[in-house]
Amino acid sequence: MAKILVIDDNVDSCFILSSYLKKEKFETEEAYSGKSALKLMEKHHFDIAFCDYRLPDFDGIDLLKEMKKKNPAMGVVIMTAYADVKIAIQCVRSGALDYITKPIHHQEMVLLIRQFLDKEDKKEQKPSSSKSTEKYVWGKSSQSQRLVKNIELIAPTDMSVIIQGESGTGKEYVAKAIHNLSKRKSKPFVAIDCGALSEELAASEMFGHIKGSFTGAVQDKTGQFEYAKGGTLFLDEIGNLSYENQIKLLRVLQERKIRKVGGNNDIDIDVRLLVASNENLTEAARSGKFREDLYHRLNEFMITIDPLRERKQDIKLYVEYFLQDANEALGKKVKEIDDLTYEKLMSYYWHGNLRELKNVIKRAVLVANSDVVTLECIPEEIMFGSLKNDIQNLNDIPLNNFDLSTIVAEAEKRAILHVLSKVANNRSRAAEVLKVDRKTLYNKMKQYGIE
Repeated sequence: MAKILVIDDNVDSCFILSSYLKKEKFETEEAYSGKSALKLMEKHHFDIAFCDYRLPDFDGIDLLKEMKKKNPAMGVVIMTAYADVKIAIQCVRSGALDYITKPIHHQEMVLLIRQFLDKEDKKEQKPSSSKSTEKYVWGKSSQSQRLVKNIELIAPTDMSVIIQGESGTGKEYVAKAIHNLSKRKSKPFVAIDCGALSEELAASEMFGHIKGSFTGAVQDKTGQFEYAKGGTLFLDEIGNLSYENQIKLLRVLQERKIRKVGGNNDIDIDVRLLVASNENLTEAARSGKFREDLYHRLNEFMITIDPLRERKQDIKLYVEYFLQDANEALGKKVKEIDDLTYEKLMSYYWHGNLRELKNVIKRAVLVANSDVVTLECIPEEIMFGSLKNDIQNLNDIPLNNFDLSTIVAEAEKRAILHVLSKVANNRSRAAEVLKVDRKTLYNKMKQYGIE
């Protein structure tokens, strides 16, 4: 039975979430602060934690790092209000499994737990050969077509590749495509998330260890370099490797041999190395944050994935794919997304790129009461995302038209219209959401000609 840790300083919320998970046959513990959560982790092993971002003694990122030090294998899901989505994405970059926005949909929690547990079960088995029949969905934009050409160009070779792109752009997706188009496609594809590994465990995960070589090494361990023999090893978020582990990796690439932690014998390796980073490794190497000699050893070819907001032409294609995927995962039959909701999806900034889009569509399918996704089904940050785009696109406005009062008025008008549409034109409720009194709202509506 999986054991779940629920962390929230709101006692009622914590109790409700924990009670629901118990009904779903999970064992749970509750913590109302970061310190109490860490103390519980000293006494119990947890498979996954649901952690509120705002706690009285920790913020989400700091607590996430502390929990990962104690149990690197534990999945951590950040729970956040819509205003904290950008911060939550930073948590994912720091090793969080995922984030979910409040109010929490309990079915979404259970789905995340089951997916994580399934993934962990597969990890415990020896990695199998990757299937070349795996389905890939590529965009129609010029950036996506260029990406496909680069993959087809580099895949047949044995060259090392650096894949760069923001969090959620699909770097592992690209790495698997390279593997499945290569001569090594019948051999294993093995992925390591360097961002989720502590400095102490990174070498053991990559190279393996001998029983008794350090505290906790209760038996011999085969490293991922060995598991990937003849195939492809993918190191995700390689920029998170410590300086010491970067030196070890460089030595392995130069000598094509590994040595287990605590071992005395060298082991020959035959793997193709693909690495990924959400930061610019070129700049990191120049600034000394990443070893320059390792960078040049890895950079035989570089692929850069553009963020989703710069290839809007692809959004509809991915929405349709994720809609179908969510229907299958949730056992629902949602057919389409209405035009107004599509407009909001197209105008949103997409900080988390494809990962965020997939989560938004899955959540929308989950809460949809009909076979059509409407505005009521999407998070509020999507509703107001176009306002952020307006601010970021101010450079496009000629100086002679740069009237601050007009820009502010337009933003206010859009916000009022968005909220009214979301609350079915209930003006009292709209005033509550906008945090103004009804008289102020009526005056604003009259000012902007809103019927």
